[in-house]
Amino acid sequence: MSEKIHPTAVVHPLARIGVDVEIGPYCVIGADVTIGDRTKIGPQVVVEGLTRIGAENLIVGQASIGGPPQDLSYRGEPTEVEIGDRNTIREFVTINRGTVKGGGVTRVGSDNMLMACCHVAHDCELRDRIILANGVLLAGHVLVEENANISGGAAAHHFVTIGAFAYIGGMTRMVQDVPPFMILEGHPSRVRGVNVIGLQRGGVAEGEIEALREAFKRVWRSGDPRSKTLESLHTEFAGSAHVMRLVRELEHTDVGQKGRYRESLRAEFMRMGQERLLSGAETR
Repeated sequence: MSEKIHPTAVVHPLARIGVDVEIGPYCVIGADVTIGDRTKIGPQVVVEGLTRIGAENLIVGQASIGGPPQDLSYRGEPTEVEIGDRNTIREFVTINRGTVKGGGVTRVGSDNMLMACCHVAHDCELRDRIILANGVLLAGHVLVEENANISGGAAAHHFVTIGAFAYIGGMTRMVQDVPPFMILEGHPSRVRGVNVIGLQRGGVAEGEIEALREAFKRVWRSGDPRSKTLESLHTEFAGSAHVMRLVRELEHTDVGQKGRYRESLRAEFMRMGQERLLSGAETR
C-alpha cells in the first residue's frame, strides 16, 4: 500500500486507507473511516464517524464529512455517510451522517461537484453527476436526482425531492418537490420552462426534449386541472420515457404531504433505519 500522509495529519491507526491516497496538512481522519484508492484530502479536512469514501475523490479546504447530524433526536447512534467515486468536494462543505428515523445513512453518489460552503444534512441522498454551487443548503432527508444543477444560495426544505436534470436558479427557495427536467426559479419558486440546455448536454434525444416542451405547456400553461392533464399525457405520450417519468413524479408529489412525496415515507425511513442499526450492532 502506498500513501502520502502529511506529518501534521492525524490519522487513526484503525482507519482504512486505500492505495495512492493523499492526506494533506492538519487533516483529522477517524477510526471508522474508509478512504478509497487515489483519493486526495486536505488541507484541514475532518472525516469522522462511520464514513466510507470511494475512489478518486478530491476533498479540499476545511471540509467536514461524517459529523453528527444537527437533529435533536440524535442520541449517538452509529449512523453513516457513504460517498461514491470521482466527486469534488470544495472548501467548507459539510456532510452530516444520517439519523435512525431517516434511514440511518447520508449518501452521495459519483461524479458530483459540491462547491464551497454547501451543506448536505442528515439522511440526504445525492445521486450522480450533480452540481451544487456555492452556498447551497439541503435540509434533512432531501433527495437530489441525477444531473440536477442547483445554483448558488438555493435552499431546499426537508423531505424535498429535486428531480433529474432540474435546473435551480440562484437564491431559490424549494419548499415542494422540484419536477424533473424543468427550470425552477424565484422566491416563492415556480417552474419557468424545460431545462433544454441541460438535457442537450446530457445527450437526451431532441424528440424527447420536444415531448417535454409540450408536457410543460399542458401542465403549467394550459390552466386545466392537473389530474386531467396528467391523465391525457399518460395516453398521448406513453412512448416517451421522459414524459412518463415527469408524470410519475408529479403524481408522487400530489399524493405527498405539503407537496413533498418523501414526507409520506417517514414510517418507511424509520423502519429502514432501525433495521440498519440492528444489522450494524450484530456485525460489530
